[in-house]
Amino acid sequence: MIINVSEAKAKLSKLLDMVYHGEEVTIAKNNLPIADLVRHHSKGKRKLGMAKGMLTIPGNFNDEDREINRMFYGD
Repeated sequence: MIINVSEAKAKLSKLLDMVYHGEEVTIAKNNLPIADLVRHHSKGKRKLGMAKGMLTIPGNFNDEDREINRMFYGD
């Protein structure tokens, strides 16, 4: 089904329902096709921990730094 932009604006909910049920919908401007409405397909869940082992945190990471404290709090 090809539908012009102005009509697509007015019937968006209906068009989305049609796409959900497998219908092919093309949106046109001045009868020139510019976009296809397609059903969304999930890419799957994110995989966590991909950088595991690539980063090391030094043991003194949380230690205070005198120079930084001086900049924030003064002498």
